Amino acid sequence: MIPRYSRPEMTRLWEPENRYRAWLLVEVLACEANAKLGLIPARSLATIKKKAAFDVKRIDALEKIVKHDVIAFLTSVGEHVGPDSRFIHLGLTSSDVLDTSLAYLMQNAADIIIDDIRGLRAVLKKKAFTHKDTVMIGRSHGIHAEPVTFGLKMALWYEEMGRALDRMERARAAVSVGKVSGAVGTFANIDPFVERYVCKRLKLAPEPVATQVVQRDRHAEFLTALALIASSIEKFSVELRHLQRTEVLEAEEYFSEGQKGSSAMPHKRNPISAENLSGLARVVRSNSLAAMENVALWHERDISHSSVERIIIPDSTILLDYMLARFTNLVDKLFVYPKNMARNMELSRGLFHSETVMLALVEKGLSRETAYRYVQRNAMEVWKQGGDFSERLMNDPDVRKHLTEKEIEGCFSLRHTIKKVDYIFKRVFKKRR
Repeated sequence: MIPRYSRPEMTRLWEPENRYRAWLLVEVLACEANAKLGLIPARSLATIKKKAAFDVKRIDALEKIVKHDVIAFLTSVGEHVGPDSRFIHLGLTSSDVLDTSLAYLMQNAADIIIDDIRGLRAVLKKKAFTHKDTVMIGRSHGIHAEPVTFGLKMALWYEEMGRALDRMERARAAVSVGKVSGAVGTFANIDPFVERYVCKRLKLAPEPVATQVVQRDRHAEFLTALALIASSIEKFSVELRHLQRTEVLEAEEYFSEGQKGSSAMPHKRNPISAENLSGLARVVRSNSLAAMENVALWHERDISHSSVERIIIPDSTILLDYMLARFTNLVDKLFVYPKNMARNMELSRGLFHSETVMLALVEKGLSRETAYRYVQRNAMEVWKQGGDFSERLMNDPDVRKHLTEKEIEGCFSLRHTIKKVDYIFKRVFKKRR
């Protein structure tokens, strides 16, 4: 049986040796099922299970002649087994082996990615609670809006990766189907018991109805799930790249001793991991489009998808495994600069309290339109001429007609703006995944 590999083994999962081992597993399980049906003598089954093996170099050499990978594989296996090899591949077509083994390998890949996501969520949760009360400016359209906390940012990413986890589990289920139903899926020359037996042993569900192949909307769903997760990682990475800009510098990637940021400028400390992740997300998304192109096959049963999948499925799973591991490390070692966050908030000169002031005026009986006009005209003067927002409000007779000095000062409390952070945290972290 093929082992379920641990996280460092994603690349190994897709190597030819392991892929052929998965093919052989399907073939041997099919032989076991046929033996139970009395179609293969017990002695022949014992020989097959004892001698079944293959040689990768021999398969490559044979494929150059026969131009068919499964036939080359079966020939190599037959050379190891001998005469009893006539019972191997009984009633099967190539796609029975290819699609069922692919489902098994994709299951293994999904398990690795699911573990990756859980590891990232653990790091995000820890970072969220560490910085639950670390106040920073919230930005909308890149412009100062109202204060948030860095912990809320981490909580948001934690929650999004929870959806990624759910999505990956659904995608795993979508591709966890095998097909051992013969040339066009009609069981013409194979008993349905064989399919049930093989799939049960591999923890797959039998495809309810198939053609020559398992239909590729399943695989497109899997690749789309990978693309969405990669897109989330890019989203997080883009935010960290913004936060590391010299003019902002509220967070920064870990910069190790001896590391160099530029061949020309010795002072540079660049967000290279985040940029790398942004680029790789584009590849994973592109591969998902190729998976969607695979859905439409001639008469629903050609193999134009096969050449594509030999690239996009290994590449996407390997890339996403790498991306999740690298981003987890990025977050875990991230430098966070609360003093710079406080400094940047001061650039707004209190303008981010404008909504609180407007609502205070509304509570005094003003219409929203009038309250908005009073607050905005003072805010625009701060934008144009500088000065302190609270002082301008204090000196505005229209505002002072309705708000006392103490009431205006109360509108400028940071505690007021982040008073519901605990509520949000309870809502996010009470869930169990």
